[in-house]
Amino acid sequence: MNRREFIGSTLLTSAAAAVRLGAQSTSQPTPALPQAPGRIKVTGMKAIGVTWEPNSDRPYVFVKIETDQGIVGWGEATLEGKAGAVIQTVDDLKTFVIGADPMRVEHIWQDMYIHAFYRGGPILVSAMSGIDQALWDIRGKALNMPVYRLLGGPFDARGVRGYYHTNANANNPEAMARLRESANELGVTAFKGGIPGYYEWIATNDRIKAAVTGLQRLREGLGDKIDIGIDFHAKTSPSAASIICKEVEPLNLMFIEEPCPPENYEAMAKIARRTTTPIATGERLITHYAVQKLLSDGAVDIIQTDCNHVGGITALWKVAAMCEASGVLMAPHACEGPIGAIATLHVDASIPNFAVQEICSGVNPTAKERLWEEWMGFPAMRMVNGYFPLPTKPGLGFDIDEAKLAKLPFQGTIPMARPLFPDGSVAAW
Repeated sequence: MNRREFIGSTLLTSAAAAVRLGAQSTSQPTPALPQAPGRIKVTGMKAIGVTWEPNSDRPYVFVKIETDQGIVGWGEATLEGKAGAVIQTVDDLKTFVIGADPMRVEHIWQDMYIHAFYRGGPILVSAMSGIDQALWDIRGKALNMPVYRLLGGPFDARGVRGYYHTNANANNPEAMARLRESANELGVTAFKGGIPGYYEWIATNDRIKAAVTGLQRLREGLGDKIDIGIDFHAKTSPSAASIICKEVEPLNLMFIEEPCPPENYEAMAKIARRTTTPIATGERLITHYAVQKLLSDGAVDIIQTDCNHVGGITALWKVAAMCEASGVLMAPHACEGPIGAIATLHVDASIPNFAVQEICSGVNPTAKERLWEEWMGFPAMRMVNGYFPLPTKPGLGFDIDEAKLAKLPFQGTIPMARPLFPDGSVAAW
C-alpha cells in the first residue's frame, strides 16, 4: 500500500468510525462534558495583610481571587520586611488579572512579568507569586483535581519528605538527646541548623574553629541516622566558607546552604569545586531565569527557590525542570506562611528531582501552627512519619474564611534584622 492509499484507507476508516459513533449516540446519548473551564472570568482580586505576631518581620500577605463562577483561589505573597510594598503591588497588578480567564495561568504570568518592562525584583515577583498560586488554586478547583495531579504527580503516596529546624544547643548533651528522642518518636529523618555568630570577610582561626566544632557537636548529638543541613546564610566569605566546608566533610552533611551571597555565582562555583559537601542555594533568587548561571557553572547541587518569591507554582515548576536537566536536586525554601508552603508541596510531589522540603518550624508545634490549623481546618505543614501529607481536595486543597484573617489586621511592615560588626560595619545574617 502506497502513501496515498494509506491516507485514503485511514480517512475511510475514520469516517466509518464516526458513523458508528453517531449510530450509538441515537440510542445511548454521550454523557455531557463538564462545563468548559475557559468560561470562567476573574471578577475580583485583593491582598490581605495579616499581622500574626507583633514583632515579626514577615506579616503574611495572602492573595484572594474571585471568579464569576463562585470559585475562589488563594495564594501567598509574603515578603520579609516589605509586606506593605507587596500589598500595593498586588493592587497594581489588578489590570492584568481582573477580567482575565484564570485558566490561562502561563499567559497571565508572562503578561505581568514582561509588560512590567523593568525585569522583576523581589517585590514585583513576590506579588506575582501570590497571584500565580491563587490562579493554580482556581484551576485545580475548576477541574476538580489537586494541583499536583495537574502537574503529573504524585511520585510518593506517603507525601513529601521534610525537615524541621533545630535551635537546640549543640553544646548541651541533654538538649540534643531530647531532640533526637522527639525525632525518633515522630519519624523525623532530617533537621537544619546553622553556624553560630557572624563572620568578618577574613575570618579568624578562632571563629572558623568555633564553627567547625559546633557542627561536629551537632552531628554527635543527632547521631548518624539523621540527615543534617547547615545554613551559612551568606555570613561567610568564600575563603572562610571553603575552609569550613572542607573541614566538615567527614560529617556527611545533607548540604551546606548559602556559603556566600547567592548572587556571587563565581564564588559559589569556586567553593563547590573545593569540597565534596553538597552546596545548596536559591531562596533569594527571583524567577527561573536567575537559576541559569548557577546551573551552567556547576555551582550548586541543590536549588532552594521559594514559591512565594520565585514566581509562584509556574516558576518553581520551571526551576525544577531546569535543575533536572542539569542533574541538580530541589529542596525548596518555605519560611513564610502556610499557603505558600502548601503550594510548594504540590510542586514537590510532581517533580522527579525532589530531595526534601523545608518548613521553618520545630518538632514541637507553637502558636503559629495552631493559628494555621484554625485558618486551614487541619494541621498545616506538620509531618507524619517524616512526610508532609498531600492535600486531597481540589486546587491547593483548602478554603479560608476571610473573617478569621480579619481578627489579625495588618499593622504595617517591620524591617528585618540589621546586625552590625563591632566596628559598625554591616553584617550578613
